[in-house]
Amino acid sequence: MRFFVILLVAISALSQSAMGQMPDCKSLPEAAARLACYDKATPPAASSAAAKQRAPVSNVDAAKYVDTISAEDAIMNARLKNICRGC
Repeated sequence: MRFFVILLVAISALSQSAMGQMPDCKSLPEAAARLACYDKATPPAASSAAAKQRAPVSNVDAAKYVDTISAEDAIMNARLKNICRGC
């Protein structure tokens, strides 16, 4: 238990020093310089167009595809129509 606490304290101490090394972008008066500072500190995420290009293509054959949920719904609807209501 003591080892775990010491390890936790060491990790906490190291993470705080890493946070202190980040640039202070808030203090920059010009908007363009401030934006460049933030972009340098944390690069922007990939655009959605680039993400769509990397998406794997499905190999499902449309002619062989069977929508099982629609088939189950059709069976359930047929059963419900046969229930006598008010007999």
